Order: sequence, then C-alpha cells, then structure tokens
Amino acid sequence: MRGRTPAVTIRRMLKLRSHPRRTLLAVLVFVLVAGAIGGPVAGALKSSGGFAPSGADSEVAVRQLQAATHLEPTAGVVLLVSTPGDASASRARLATVQRRLAAVPGVARTTSPAAVAPDGRLALVTGTLRAGAGDGAVGGAALRAFAHVGAVTVGGPAVAGKQINATVSKDLGLAELIAFPFLLLLSLVFFRGRAALMPLIVGVTTVLGTFLVLTAINHIYGLSVFALNLVIGLGLGLSIDYALLLLTRFREELGAGTATAPAIRATISTAGRTIAFSAVTVACALATLTLFPQGFLKSMGIAGATVALVAAAAALVVAPALLGVWGTKLARHNTRGRHEDGRWYHLSRAIMRRPAAVAVVSVAVMLALALPALSTVWTPIDSTVVPKGQSARTVSDAIGRYFHGAGQSPVTIAIAAPRAQRAGVMTYARRVAGLDGVRQVGPPLALGGSIWQVDAVAAGDPAGPTARRVVQDLRGLRTLFATKVTGPAAEFVDQQAAIGSRLLPAIALLAGLTFLVLFLMTGSVVLPVKAIVMNALTVGVALASLVLVYQHGRLTGLLGYTPNGGVEPSDFVVTATLVFALSTDYGVFLLGRIKEARDAGLREREAIATGVGRTGRVITAAAILLAVAIGAFSTSSISFIQQIGLAAATGVLVDAFVVRALLVPSLMALLGRWNWWSPAPLRRLHDRIGIGETRRVARRPAGQAA
Repeated sequence: MRGRTPAVTIRRMLKLRSHPRRTLLAVLVFVLVAGAIGGPVAGALKSSGGFAPSGADSEVAVRQLQAATHLEPTAGVVLLVSTPGDASASRARLATVQRRLAAVPGVARTTSPAAVAPDGRLALVTGTLRAGAGDGAVGGAALRAFAHVGAVTVGGPAVAGKQINATVSKDLGLAELIAFPFLLLLSLVFFRGRAALMPLIVGVTTVLGTFLVLTAINHIYGLSVFALNLVIGLGLGLSIDYALLLLTRFREELGAGTATAPAIRATISTAGRTIAFSAVTVACALATLTLFPQGFLKSMGIAGATVALVAAAAALVVAPALLGVWGTKLARHNTRGRHEDGRWYHLSRAIMRRPAAVAVVSVAVMLALALPALSTVWTPIDSTVVPKGQSARTVSDAIGRYFHGAGQSPVTIAIAAPRAQRAGVMTYARRVAGLDGVRQVGPPLALGGSIWQVDAVAAGDPAGPTARRVVQDLRGLRTLFATKVTGPAAEFVDQQAAIGSRLLPAIALLAGLTFLVLFLMTGSVVLPVKAIVMNALTVGVALASLVLVYQHGRLTGLLGYTPNGGVEPSDFVVTATLVFALSTDYGVFLLGRIKEARDAGLREREAIATGVGRTGRVITAAAILLAVAIGAFSTSSISFIQQIGLAAATGVLVDAFVVRALLVPSLMALLGRWNWWSPAPLRRLHDRIGIGETRRVARRPAGQAA
C-alpha cells in the first residue's frame, strides 16, 4: 500500500516517454496557447492595493461615505500647478486647469485652489472621483488630459496606482533581460551542452502556464499586480531546481550502466517523486498566506502556490520527453562530476569528525546574523514607493515640501447619526480637535443616509506615528454615535492588526504542513522538528537583510530606492513564508537521498555523507540559479518588490551553503540513530503511506558517485 497514489501519478508520467516528440509538440502548442491567452495578464491585474482587509473599520468607513455621497472620500487626482506672479493671471490659469480636470471621465468634483504655497508660486487643484470609478482608468485619463499642458504636474492616489502598475510591467521586462543571460550562462556551466536548454524550456512553460491559470483566477478573484513578480522569479527558480534534479539523477542512472528507457523510469520514480512532493510542500507553505484577509497577501499566496504546482507539472512532462529524445547524449563524458561530488562527500566527512564544534559555530553565526530582524520597525507603503521621476512622486514630494502636507489624505471619520443630532456631532468634532497630535479639524459635513463626515489633519506624515496614535485615540473615544475611522494611518493600523490576528495560526499551519511532508518522507519526528528550527534560522537571516539595508537606508545609490525608516509588514510576511518554503524544498532534496542511502544499508554517517555528496552540487547550483532568478527583482524601482528579491536570494544562498552544507551533516552526526526516531504508532502509519526515493544505492567506494 506504500506510495500507492504517487505510483499512479508516476506511471502516468512514464507513459509520456513512449512518444517524446509528440509530447514536446503538445507542449509547444500549449505554450503558444498559454502565451496568447495568459500573456496579457500583466495588463489585466489592476489592483495595486489590498493591504488593508475588506472588513476593517477603515474599509467600512470608505463604503459608508461612498454610499452616502456616491463619491470617494478623498481626492484621487492632485494637480501641482505653477502659477504666474500676477493674481488675475493665476486665477485664470487655475480656472482653466480646473475645467480640464472636471472634464476627465470619472472625476465628479474639483476644488481650485485646494492649497497655495506660501510664496504663491505653486497651487494645488484636486479632483474627487465618482464612487466605483476605476482608479487606473481615471489616473490614465488625467495623465493624457494634461500630457501637453505646461506648468501642470499630475499626481494623487489614482495616478500613483496607474504609474505603479506601469512600472511593475516595465520592471518585469527589465528583470527578464537581466536574469535570462545570467541564467543561460550559469545553466551552461552547471548543466553542460544541450542540457542547458532544459531548465529554460521548463521555465518558459511554467511561467506562461501559470499566467494562463492566473488569468482564469483573476476573473473570479481580483489579483494584485505585484503577484507577477513572484510568478516569474519563483517560476524560473523552481523550474531550474527541478530540471537540475531530474538531469542529475538521469546521469547517475546512465553512469551506473542503465539503458536510456530504464534510466528515465528510474529518474521519474525517484527524483520525480521527490519533485512532486517538493512542489506540494512549497505550494502548501505559500498557500498559508491566504489565511490573511488582505488582498495583497492572498494574491501572493494564490500565485505562489499555483506556480509551484505548475512548475512540477511542467518539469515532469517536459523533462522526460527531452530525456527520451536526447538519451545518452546527456551522459557525462569526463570525470569532473565524480570529483565535484567527491568534494562534497569529503567535506561532510570532515564536518562529522567534529560535529559539535561545527554545529555550535554555525548556529552562533546564524543567530548573530539574524539578530537585526528583532529590531524591525514597521512602516506603511507611502509615496516613496513611487519611483523618482514619476509625476505622482513629484507631486507628493512637493506637497510635503511646500504645502506642509496640505492636499494629502486626512484622518477621516464617518459618523452614523440622524440630522437631529447635529449638536452632538459638533461636540464630538470639538473633542476630536482636542486630541494630542490633531492639528486641524474641518466642520462636520452632513451627507446622505444619516452619515456625517469629519476630516482631521494630524501632525506629520498622513500615515506616520502621530497619525496612527490619533487613529487609536479616536477609536477609543466614547460616543453615543457609531464611528468608523479611515485614511492612510487607519488603513495601516488595520493592516497591522489583521496580520497580528492571523500570524500565529499561519505559523502553526506552516509548521504543521512542513512537519507532515517531512514525516511522510522520512518516517521520523525528529528530522521535521530540526528542519523547522533550521528553516526559522534561515528566515531570520533573510529578514535581517531587509532591516540592515532598507530600514537603515543602505545601498540607496545601488538599489535606487528612498528609505522610509522601516520595513513594510506585508512584505515581511511574504518574504518569511517564501524563504521558509524554499528551505523546506532543499531539505526534501537532501533528506530524500540520505534516507535512500540509509535504506540501502549504509551506516549512519556514511549515508549522510553519501546523501550530501550526491546532492551538494545540485542544491548549491540550484540555489545560485534561483538566487539569480528571484534576486533579479532587486532591480525593480518599486522598493518593496526589491525587498522580496533581496531577502529571498539571501535566504536560499544561506540555506544552501550553511544549513545544507554544515548544519545538516553536523546535527545528524550528533543525533545518530535518533534522527529516525518516531513513536511506534506513527512508524506503522509511515510504513503504510510514507513516500520517498526508494531506488537502490549501489555500494561504491567512499567518495565516488555515479
């Protein structure tokens, strides 16, 4: 009964070997169809927000205000107008600008001037959007309306969203242009010859196949445009990992004297099985992001889980077909592979001579590197996320420099009270004005449907610490009326609360799924616990890189970002989950081979050395290639996309070169037979349903590998 379900899947995959050219032709047709249908998905994903949960107070307040006025609560378009010194000429220019803005589709109300700079040379004209009007469409229309109008710079939230979406699409193309030449060169080094084409073919199939799936999902659930970065980086990375694992195993089988057809069967039934469960592990880990209520995190979870499963499917379809076509032409014709595997074998043997010292030093170094992650300061996404040179960024910077924040989104309060309670609402507004940090309070506005609106201006940044404290104080005020607070600060407070409320369940689920997969592979309860702890150390080091670079404002010239003194919390969660998933992925590769060697009768330390020797080059090569694929997004001009790329690249390299090379062999040597311990009932359960690479290991002299 052991492995019955995976065996069915493997048999289906093996059928593809019988007609490899037909399979490759079918893959080509699929890629063309997926490219035609799924390729435009970058333009279809409109959402650049989704950082606050839909049921939060800030979102409820927005919906109340929209229902009462049929307008958005704050200005969506903000124009920065250079005015001439003459008063009458200035008024004429502002009137002309206001009329042009009012003609933009989706703009329902305009204000001119909304604010004037102290020297009178600059003024703001604002446009409020009709409720339900698409920010991207209105932002694009506003940009076109003033494209050839001098002395006017177009900004505001709607325009910022439009420009961010356009920048993401442009950055995707740039990242591909940077990553692909490096990936091709490194693939030639690691794969050699025509085999270097395998990961690229699998990668293109994975990315376009995922785009096709996400196009369908987007019709049901609107995905964030930022998910595309994860799809391309992770898709290429996993495709390379899986192709390298399959090719290495196939070459081992050929090197052992196995004919092509049996070698393919052995490769798919061993390495293919590992890939299938590795993909499930990564998908389950990233799917935990869907526990969080924010649209951004849900989108990243959906996209990440999808690309992991598509990558495995692509690898298990394309690779066997290519192996069938190329056959023995992929075999090594020199001894360099044996020498390289031998170096990893001898390294692990050297580590296991002093396992305690290696383990203690490695853990101490990783703890020291991870320590800065404990000093993380959370900051919201603000205007600095828009790249310099974009008009929305120019307007935002000018508002802070010349208008002391006027024209930025205030702290807005939606009050549910009948018109007869006007006196009570006025009293409430005066209480708001008396709060510490509140600089100005506008008069209460009676809207439709017994809803009132009160706007308060907090000192400092609209989403800064003072504004966030004002939001908390407002929500703590006792009043006879139902009140909801919105605005940038309120949205950030709600975002933090939502993450905090789901963080422990998400961590528990992530650890539980990881434990389950590793238990099914190894039959041990010790190894999964150890893997979870080591993954946590890797995550800590990766997250510390965000603190050291972005929170402290380092490498700004190289990376081209504007520091805001902290790290965005949703980014932190995505990065931690991604690094944890990839660490588990490499753990599956290594533990599967160690268990295979042990099941073949090798002694404990010999099995560890054999497993490290057979996977050391694979894991390190895969980590380097994945770091290039996903690290290329550190070239993005959107800072929190940079953060994911930098931290993920750091995490996979640390995991490959420190955890798998040093910690795993040293800790396993210390534990000895206890590595494989589990209670008797769980052992019997594993004997019935466990998984793993069950192919025999030929006994060869120490240090040699096929």
